Amino acid sequence: MATASEIAAVGVIGAGQMGSGIAQLAAAAGCAVLLLDADPAALSRAVASISASLRRLAAKGQLSQAACEDSIKRIRCVSTVQDLRDADLVIEAIVENEDVKKKLFVELDKITKSSAILASNTSSISITRLASATKRPSQVIGMRFFNPPPIMKLIEIIRGADTSDEVFAAVKSFSERLGKSVICSQDYPGFIVNRILMPMINEAFWALYTGVATKEDIDTGMKLGTNHPMGPLQLADFIGLDVCLSVLRVLHSGLGDNKYSPCPLLVQYVDAGRLGKKRGLGVYSYGQKSSSVKPKSSL
Repeated sequence: MATASEIAAVGVIGAGQMGSGIAQLAAAAGCAVLLLDADPAALSRAVASISASLRRLAAKGQLSQAACEDSIKRIRCVSTVQDLRDADLVIEAIVENEDVKKKLFVELDKITKSSAILASNTSSISITRLASATKRPSQVIGMRFFNPPPIMKLIEIIRGADTSDEVFAAVKSFSERLGKSVICSQDYPGFIVNRILMPMINEAFWALYTGVATKEDIDTGMKLGTNHPMGPLQLADFIGLDVCLSVLRVLHSGLGDNKYSPCPLLVQYVDAGRLGKKRGLGVYSYGQKSSSVKPKSSL
């Protein structure tokens, strides 16, 4: 198994905003990066986004022009899991669905070399259950980046029931090599950040749903009253309302406490396709016409 300094080839699965950000970080840290997505258009968008981001850093003097161009050259786009067979570390950043992730881990377990570490960027799904789909549970770990990965300073590492000390140490050191601060969570629903954050977002939706205040006043109250950089409803839009709903359902199911039950307004928005900034419409509008979905009090 590779140590942090020996992690030279990194596979990243999923070329969305999270995956492309993770690929950028690994390439800038000197790794050969294999960015996998079945959608060629997604890969093209990811490479364009990464290149633009790195060149902005170079223009600001935060990265040399040579380092910028070398980082871009280190990223190779691939379309099949077989292309990851020589990766030292594979990080998946695909859809937040346990069955889909398990199926991927079964494939990775068969294809990657025996020493490879398999990591998930999941925001709430049990690492122990994902690891159970493989024959190497000691080499499976949670490595949760925050959006956008190149900017956010934190990586939350989650140890499954069987994650070895060696794998944990290697991933922690690698995370620090990426310039990140690390926190470690045991494998409980929601881990650390979402265990605390999602109930707050859910409560903000309840406040909107029951008519306590407008969305603007809820967000302004939390920004100016608690010094948060953005309010919980705007933050939910940036995270993705579907992601928030998925995490709350994991918390509710895993912890069995009704305080985690998703607010009906959040469910209604997701059902209506109002998923947040990525769709142009969520709690707030980002350039699309307003939906007919309005907060309705249950009182």
